[in-house]
Parts: sequence; structure tokens; C-alpha cells
Amino acid sequence: MVAHMEFHLLPIFVIFCFVLTGSDASLLPAEIYWQAMLPNTPMPKALHQLVQPVNAGNKSTFSELEVDARLLESPLEARIDYALAYPDQGIEEITIANSTTVFFLFDDLLPGKKMMLVFTKSASDSNFLPRKIAEAIPFSSNKFLEILDYFSIKPASKQSQIMKQTIEECEAPGVKGEDKYCATSLESLVDFVVGRFGKEVQAFPNDVKEEDKKQKYTILKKIKMMGDNQIVCHKTRYPYAVFYCHIIMATKVYLVPLVGDNGSKAKALVVCHTNTSSWNPRHFAFQVLKVKPGGPPICHFLNTDSVVWIPN
Repeated sequence: MVAHMEFHLLPIFVIFCFVLTGSDASLLPAEIYWQAMLPNTPMPKALHQLVQPVNAGNKSTFSELEVDARLLESPLEARIDYALAYPDQGIEEITIANSTTVFFLFDDLLPGKKMMLVFTKSASDSNFLPRKIAEAIPFSSNKFLEILDYFSIKPASKQSQIMKQTIEECEAPGVKGEDKYCATSLESLVDFVVGRFGKEVQAFPNDVKEEDKKQKYTILKKIKMMGDNQIVCHKTRYPYAVFYCHIIMATKVYLVPLVGDNGSKAKALVVCHTNTSSWNPRHFAFQVLKVKPGGPPICHFLNTDSVVWIPN
């Protein structure tokens, strides 16, 4: 029998939330911290839903039964820049349908252009933990066995493999021109953003009506360049919410309006890398687009649980 991972910390979390909501039913500590640090920045839905209390009867979806082969790869866009310095870590092995657009050239970012897209949401439904609980749990390779024991995860399991990969990617040095950080709580994510951009920032998620559905989209007019100085945060695969955040030089972010063949609308975030001269020649994008390092700008869409931060 495959056992679901019922976190040791959940009873503590539930009691914590119960006591808190008994005195203030409107806001949780993470929400209060957000408002104090980012008073002029509305919290995106993609983050707000991750700070909600976990019901005592809920079980983690990070279980042996629900981990499939594709989860052994990190979110694609989070691996794109990681692969610049570490091309052998698996990006070439990601299975991508030939009919789906993953990378594309900047010259194709035009109204009327059609692309087959799928806006995927993280397969892990893990929520943020309260900061004090998250900080009490080790998050390092040298304490990996302790982490597995804490969550009752078997060392030979698929969950263990995913967790190990996530931690190693967080610990790996950033690529040239990259400032990176893995946030294990909403509060630590906010601290990273404020530490780089200050308190006057905007947070932009994707606005996609239909997730995890592949269909042909047409780019509409009014593509908006959001800025060339941004932090991009991607949700990783882990038993609780961990975000891989990074600042990469020579990138621009665009907000792109789309309409699907079935009429569904979307406003999607696109990251374009304007200088690929330092990218590894084996990068997957070069294989797909038939270009070389230092060539034309290369772009890609973000998943629906990614958030882009732009300073005001």
C-alpha cells in the first residue's frame, strides 16, 4: 500500500490558524506581513490561494499515487536559465510535443501570430507554511535524510527524487548575471523582492481562463512591455510551497493578450532573453529554433503559478 504523506506539521498548522482566526478572522499572518511590507501592491490570486489554511482532513497531493513521470522535471521555465550553466541536468530530456510552442523568437511576438500553447499549473497543490514553521524545517542537501524523515518520505521514492532535485537547484550557483533565491514562505519571498526593488512594486501573474489545456492561441493587439528589470518567481515541486525567484540580466517581460480557438481569453506573461551569447550551445532552445548563442532574442511563456515583479 502506498501511503499518502500526512505532514507532521499539519496539526500544528491547523491549531495555529484556529487560534489566529479566533482573534482575527479576516487576515492570516502572511497577509498582514504582505500589507505591512507592500501596502500598495495587491496580492495576486496565485499567491493568495497558497496562504490559506490547510484543513485537518486534507492530504497532500505530493504522494506516490499522484507523482507521474513528468513531475520529475522541474517547471520548464524555471529550468531554462538554470540549463545555461548546467546543460546536462535534463532540459534536453523534457518531453515536449512537437506541435506545442515552448520557445520562440522575438520577431514572432506579433499580433495575429498563432501558437499552440498549454498554460500549465504546478502539479503540486502545496500551500505556504507559516514562516516560523517553514524556518524550523531544514532545507539543505546535507540534511536531506532528516527532511525525508520529517515528511515520512522513503529515500527511494519518486517524491524523494523530486525534493532532492528542487533543493539542489536552489543551492546551485546562479548563472552569469543571475541573482537567485528560493523562498520557503511568503514572507521570505516578500523580503527578497523588497530587498531588491523596495516596497513600491507591482506583482503580475498570468490571467488564463483555461489551464492545462493545449489549444491554438492568436496573439492580439496591445502587447505591453512591462520592463527590463524584473524578478520572476516560479513555484517548484515540494511538499510545501517553495518559489524559485531570480533576476536575470538582459531580459524583458511582456504582457501578451491572447484568444484561443474556442474563444477563451488570456493575458500571458512572456520573458524574452535579449543576450544569449553566454548560453550553452546545447541549450534546448537552440535545438528547437535552429539558432546559435548570441543570435536573435529568444522568448518563452510562463506557467500560471509564476509571478513577475516590476519596480514602480
